[in-house]
Amino acid sequence: MIERQHKRLSIRRQSKLLGVNRNRLYPRATKTSQEDEEIMRHLDELHTRWPFLGQRKLIEELRNLGIQIGRKRLRRLMGVMGIEAIAPKPPLSQPAPGQKVYPYLLRHREITDVDEVWCTDITYIPMATGHAYLITIMDWQSRAVLAWELSNTADTAMCLRALRRALASGWQPEIFNTDQG
Repeated sequence: MIERQHKRLSIRRQSKLLGVNRNRLYPRATKTSQEDEEIMRHLDELHTRWPFLGQRKLIEELRNLGIQIGRKRLRRLMGVMGIEAIAPKPPLSQPAPGQKVYPYLLRHREITDVDEVWCTDITYIPMATGHAYLITIMDWQSRAVLAWELSNTADTAMCLRALRRALASGWQPEIFNTDQG
């Protein structure tokens, strides 16, 4: 009892000295309980079997397994797991009205030589806390990865480092293709 009071006083003093709220000095509880982990295991099995099911159907399937769950909790757990139903989404890559559309010059071109066309793309890799960005530069004809770079921020410097590394090989492409044209 006395130790507990002493610890509280100590944390109060520390919070005043640091100028932070006391709740920031206590360890944070884990967000997922044992029950949530069990539900997520069932949810993963259901989503693997039927990836097109939405929240309402998943709730129905979980309730058939004897698990009582609400939509808000299911939505939160799906967000934690990073899953969503496979369904048509709005066409976001449509150009704005009045936007000039440039022709895709490689559509009917036959790529026959190495270093004729290089391509690049950026993707992200989900991790336990956040995600990392990966850029790769490839040769279209040989499908060889010429350079890659991994970073926690998707910035111009990451792209330039990868491009410099690819060009350091001494070869240069005739065409450098990106998904941005």
